[in-house]
Amino acid sequence: MKTKGRNDTVISNRKARFEFEILETYEAGIILTGTEVKSLRAGKANLQEAYCYVQDDEVFIKGMTIAEYDKGGYSNHDPQRVRKLLLRKKEIAKLRKGLEQQGYTISPLKLYFSDRNFVKIDVGLARGKKTYDKRESIKDRDMQRDLDRHSD
Repeated sequence: MKTKGRNDTVISNRKARFEFEILETYEAGIILTGTEVKSLRAGKANLQEAYCYVQDDEVFIKGMTIAEYDKGGYSNHDPQRVRKLLLRKKEIAKLRKGLEQQGYTISPLKLYFSDRNFVKIDVGLARGKKTYDKRESIKDRDMQRDLDRHSD
């Protein structure tokens, strides 16, 4: 029997893997309020325009939208607020070092609930793809789709 919300990807950022080449991935916790968690359980979030940055040995995510909770009332959260990510010092140091290189960014990949029902977010150190790399990705995806179609 599967319990509600466990190991289900609530939100994934498909655009990130198309726009960027992911070099390393990290699993991070995220600091949320109660109404944000309830809204995430309902699947009302968007990672498409989100990005992460390092400031004072802390990692923050900006641009992630978590819709207001329907029954939140006066205690509802700001949908566009900046949220803090929880990572180890060594991971933050690696991310900071990666960001110093030109063309690198930290992109959120997916948001999900862990086995212990904590909200986790996978972030990746990414390098922007060139236009010809994107065309190559599209070609590979189409060829794989054709192979899958013919094997059935």
